[in-house]
Amino acid sequence: MPRIAVFVDVQNIYYTVKESFDCHFNYRELWRQLSLEGEIVLANAYAIDRNDSQQRKFQQALRNIGFTIKLKPYIQRSDGSAKGDWDVGITIDIMDAVSSASERVDQVVLLSGDGDFDMLLRRIGQSGEIETLVYGASALTAQSLIDAAKQFRAIEGPLLLI
Repeated sequence: MPRIAVFVDVQNIYYTVKESFDCHFNYRELWRQLSLEGEIVLANAYAIDRNDSQQRKFQQALRNIGFTIKLKPYIQRSDGSAKGDWDVGITIDIMDAVSSASERVDQVVLLSGDGDFDMLLRRIGQSGEIETLVYGASALTAQSLIDAAKQFRAIEGPLLLI
């Protein structure tokens, strides 16, 4: 049975699904589907902490499903812009997961539409030992990311909470 590591760019999935479908992503259904394909040995969800009660409920729901939540503080700059992305953190965690001698991983599943991850997926997939799978909203997922993954799955149908 393949050993699966899942990495979720929560903000990216939230906004792309909201913009594409005006609804939310069904994390429970994702977990169910992936569990049928292999053993989920690692599941991280990366989010920005705005210290909001609704957000805490959502994070607890993800924990109840089986995700480990990784939070970064929301930073509001004096010019009104905001900062809070997890690209480097996700990249480091994926590299650690695929290079761990103690926890063999056969497949990396990334939920994001961010093209910044294309080089990462090319690198970890080049040996052919690790499968790469991306879930994203089709219209808002970078083509370079789709091309870099061994497999792309469009977020649709039961993965949407309508």
